[in-house]
Amino acid sequence: MRYWLMKSEPSEFSIDDLAREGHVAWFGVRNYQARNFMRDQMRVGDGVLFYHSSCAEPGIAGLAEVSTLAYPDETQFEEGHYFDPKATRENPRWFNVEVKYVKHTRLLSIGELRACPELATLRILARGNRLSITPVDPDEWNLILNKMAGERV
Repeated sequence: MRYWLMKSEPSEFSIDDLAREGHVAWFGVRNYQARNFMRDQMRVGDGVLFYHSSCAEPGIAGLAEVSTLAYPDETQFEEGHYFDPKATRENPRWFNVEVKYVKHTRLLSIGELRACPELATLRILARGNRLSITPVDPDEWNLILNKMAGERV
């Protein structure tokens, strides 16, 4: 089992939206490293820290779980923001997984994450990190859940 932090702008799709819908395809990722995480490493049952980004108070807002293996992201074939003219159905370039809602947590702000020295290597805290999906070390996962959120894995 692996663990991930997946960022979403709450104005686009929030933890509340995920709770209401139950699951969502994590579409529109157009970074090769993030795509490779989904395509090559994510497995059903992997844990997800659902992170609200680009908002007044960024931070971890809830928990989710990977619920499907990667499959071609349909938005690459559709006219619009995520369209990729080089992608074909025979040779797709972009993939997504689906994630399902597990629960809300109290918001763990970016400031609170930064204040914890044991999380110094958490990728979301690295200067210049812009990836929407990053792996989370099992020790970081447990620290976030057990010590900061007061929840058990």
